[in-house]
Order: sequence, then C-alpha cells, then structure tokens
Amino acid sequence: MADVLSHSALLARAQSSQGTSCSYTPVRCSVHYSKQASAHLPSRSAVLLRAIQCQAGVSGRKKPPSTLAKSKKKSKTPEGTVQGAELNGAGRRLSKVIEQDVLVEDFSLDDIELDDNDDGDYAAAGETFMNAVVKVLCVHSKPNFSLPWQRKRQFTSTSSGFMVRSEDGQRWLLTNAHSVEYHAQVKVKRRADDQKFLAQVLAVGTDCDIALLTVEDEAFWEGVTPLELGPLPTLQDAVAVVGYPIGGETISVTTGVVSRIEVTSYSHGATELLGIQIDAAINPGNSGGPCFNEIGQCVGIAFQSLSHGEADGIGYVIPTPVINHFLTDYRRNGRFTGFPVLGVKWQRMESAGLRSAYGLDPPRKGVLVRSIWPTSPVSKEVKPDDIIMRFDGVDIACDGTVPFRRGERIAFSYLISQKYTGESAQLDILRGGEELSITVPLDRPHPLVPIHLDDKQPSYLVIAGIIFTVCCEPYLDSEYGDAFINDSPVRLMDLTLHGHREFIEQEIVVLSQVLACDATLGYEEIHNTQVLHFNSTRIRNLAHLAQLTTACTQPFMRFDLDLDEVVVLDTKTALKATEEILAMHSIPSVVSKDLAHAVEAARSNIAASAAAIPTAA
Repeated sequence: MADVLSHSALLARAQSSQGTSCSYTPVRCSVHYSKQASAHLPSRSAVLLRAIQCQAGVSGRKKPPSTLAKSKKKSKTPEGTVQGAELNGAGRRLSKVIEQDVLVEDFSLDDIELDDNDDGDYAAAGETFMNAVVKVLCVHSKPNFSLPWQRKRQFTSTSSGFMVRSEDGQRWLLTNAHSVEYHAQVKVKRRADDQKFLAQVLAVGTDCDIALLTVEDEAFWEGVTPLELGPLPTLQDAVAVVGYPIGGETISVTTGVVSRIEVTSYSHGATELLGIQIDAAINPGNSGGPCFNEIGQCVGIAFQSLSHGEADGIGYVIPTPVINHFLTDYRRNGRFTGFPVLGVKWQRMESAGLRSAYGLDPPRKGVLVRSIWPTSPVSKEVKPDDIIMRFDGVDIACDGTVPFRRGERIAFSYLISQKYTGESAQLDILRGGEELSITVPLDRPHPLVPIHLDDKQPSYLVIAGIIFTVCCEPYLDSEYGDAFINDSPVRLMDLTLHGHREFIEQEIVVLSQVLACDATLGYEEIHNTQVLHFNSTRIRNLAHLAQLTTACTQPFMRFDLDLDEVVVLDTKTALKATEEILAMHSIPSVVSKDLAHAVEAARSNIAASAAAIPTAA
C-alpha cells in the first residue's frame, strides 16, 4: 500500500460525480457504514441548534422534558433532485442526475423546553454564527485539454464559505478548492445582503480541497465576527452543517452526529488525509460551508458525500487539524506547498510467517517496505525489505496503524500528514535483523501522471499536423470521461496507477491527435499514444521534445511511439505544413507559452553554433 495515491483514493476520485453547485458526490467509494442509534442531543447542542433554527425562521413550542426520551427517531426527508452539469474535473463526469432521500436526525424543537421570551436571545446567538457564512459565486474558465490552446465555455457555480481571522489579525475566507477551480472571477455574498463583493484567491490546496480567499472592500467585513476553529470532535458529537445548497437561495442548516473519524480518501486531490464522517446531509452547494459543534465552534469544512444508491446521509468534513495545517503552510511560505509523503510502498505484516521470515519477533512490530519511489527523498536512506517500526517515536502496528485517541487507532500516514514539506522525520527500522534509527527528509509527491495542473494551462507542441501534449488526469478525463480509468489505453492507465518518475522533470509525452494535412498522410488514425524517442534520443519531457525538434538539422524527423509504432516526417515539408496548420486551425503558436523559453534556447544554440563555424577565406 502506498502512503499516498492509493488505488482506493484514485478510484474514489476517478469514479466521482459532482453537482451543479460545486459539491462532490463520490460514488463507489470503498466505505462501509453501519447506522447506529444516536445519542440524545446534549443541552449545549440544543442551545446552538435552537439559535441557528431561530435565525433560519423556525419556531418551536414548549413541551415537557419527559418527551425528550422519544426524540431518537429518524425522519426521511426528500431533499429534491440535483441536476448534473458540465462541471468537469480530473477523473469525473458530472452530467448525472442524483435523487436523494436523506436520512437526518430528527432533533425536533418540540423536544426542547424553552421560555416564551428566549427566542430573541437564541436568535442573537445564531446570528453571530450565521452572518459569518457566505455564498461563493465563481465563474470558471477551464482549459480544453483535447485542444490545449483553447478554453471551454465559461460556466458558473455556487458554493459556501465562511470568515476566519488569522493569528496576526488578517481576515480570510475559507472554502473548497474545487469551488474555485480555474476561476475567472469569484464573488461572495453575505447572508441577507443584496450586494456581491469581489474576492481574491490567495491560495489553493488541491491536496486537502481547501482554498483561501480575501475581500478588499472594508464594507464586507463590517459587523461580522469571524468563526472560531474548534478541536477535533469525538464520536456521536452533535454537529450542524450550514451553507447554501442547491434548492433555494437562503441559508440552510442540516444536523447530525459524528459517525467516524479516520484517514479518508479526498476525491478532489486523490489523497488520503484525516476526515470526519457525519450523518448530516451535505448536498451540492454545501461545499465549503462550516460544520459547527455544540458550542458554536467550527470543527470542519463540508466537502463531499456519498451518492444516493451507495448509502444515505453520509457526508464528509475536512477537520480542523487539516485546516490548520493548510493555514500554517500558507503563513510560513506565502503559498500552499502541500502535504508530504514518505514516497514508499509498504505492506502489512499481519502474517506470522512473514514476521518470522524477517526476524520481527514479539514485541517488535512494523510494516514492510516493498519499494521506494525513485524521486523519493528517502530513497538514499530506506531500502526494500526494511521494516518501519516507529515514526517519530510512535510505534507502528503490523496492520499499519498507530494510537490516535483513547480507544482509537488510525493509519500511520496520519503522522506523516502532520509534517510540513521540507521537514524531517525519524524512522526506526529493522534491516537484516539490526535495528537502525535514521532521519529522512519529507517532500510532497510528484506523480508521473499529474492529478491536477494547479489551475495552469496544459502544454502543447505542434509539428505539421501532429499535436503533442503531456499526459495528465484532466487530459484523460477530457478524452474518455469519468470512465477513463477503464476506457483509456492500457499502457497509459498502467502509468497512471503504477508509474513513478525516474527523475523530477520526467513527463509522459503523448501524441494526442493528427490534424489532416499532406505532410501527415497515413498517420491520421494515430492518437493517445506515448512518444518515447525522437531521432534515437529518449524524450525526457515535452520541453525537451520541443528543443529537439527545433534544433533538428537532419532530413527526417523520426518519432518512436509506444507499441513499436513509428512516425517519420520530412523535416522541410513538416516545417512548412506547421505554418499552414496554425493558420487553418487558429492555433496561436507552435508551442504553449510555458515552452517558449525552451524553443528560444534551442534557436539561440543553433545561432551560436552557426556563428562559431569559420567562413571560407
């Protein structure tokens, strides 16, 4: 099992769907849920929920406390139909209709004994929380990965966000990363306010699905108290999710309890980080909204849920340890640098025979290192067949878990995720029967096939009618839809699931398509295949290919492809055809802007070489 980008995380994200209002609804996640009888709502939670309900316009009536014992029933509440849209992301097709009947806890206000004059006090308390929750309206301008010099038609989405204040007094907004993906414009709207304010995106954490925003207009912040981030909740704690889901324009509140806390697959970033599972409804548009505990503290950000048909009433919340990690990373570096990983694949050692063969006798425990990523910073210190017994002094069990809280255990990748990129960790390992203590650096992963481009435009190169680009998951999604994990070429899928970079700059260059012209006659059927060599030189990345083709002085250009296919072009004919193709298809340049420097460098080298040739006397 890899510590990041496990198959379960990739499958959960690749087979996910998303509603029109920016809330992920992963399908076919490997999550099993057993509904348990819910505890009675604590009195402090009743106060918070009463305050929020008063602000939402719900009134209760007095009832004797004896009826509280009857409040454990569940009611089936139809939440409407969510229409899918073209809100495409890496590994997702979003044109799907989801009909949800959401099971929520019936914490009826009838079960709470209140004085007739208490509504005003509760409403004032609820207003403090509710006013800090905003609607996020984003205009997205996503690239066309199949025609990488173009962008798709702009579209809009709505989601939720909330105000927080940093330790040094800076005023920020938190929402989900997928809510502002490839944003062209972001506006935010306060509750009960008709004015929309322009927002600026300060940082986007794709790994943890968090985005940090701010608003320059002082009027936006007037009269609002930012939310306080609370501690990690415990099982059966009552929670309330507040936001602006689809189905209406006003603020919405759903309530439930914490069902599970564990390392969870984050569908947007295909990562595995600490997550909270709740039984409160999280619908499209709730994304980015706060999840309150019983005393009004924000304990997380709503970000995804299971689709109807898999399970009812299962939502997921990004907990405050992950939020604080993101914010601390931004404060330290001025940007998001990511969650680090070890960069190894490991195996559980639950088999007594396996432990005996490696000399792992009781009371020693640990996990077996199967392989190390070539670009992993630990590759010089850790070797295959090492047994990792402790991480920063914490014992790792043979099933790969570590102590979490009283009576709880969690995957040891949680300990790694608490570190920051560039930090070091101490590993106690068993190698050949000898215990060693080593210090290893930590870095964020560099997948061979990128999961996201961090809102960058895709790279491309045009030679005659041949379009070359870099293989990434958004490209595969553009070509094959959300089923790309099953429908894309086997070789590319194998690289996506199992490939690792041999060096940091390595990219998988693919021949995307062939635009018909005389120079490419006979090659029109070739598409989506890896390019391995150019004129016998192994290709390192797309910039390298651009340099090689620009500097080519040979009469022919030979491209060696996967599956032993070969494409050969006459150099002079190809260069002439390139200009015609650019004009015919309105392509602005032979290469994308990010590759222009590589082409200019190659041309400069050609000019320098020509100048160095002595002229005849």
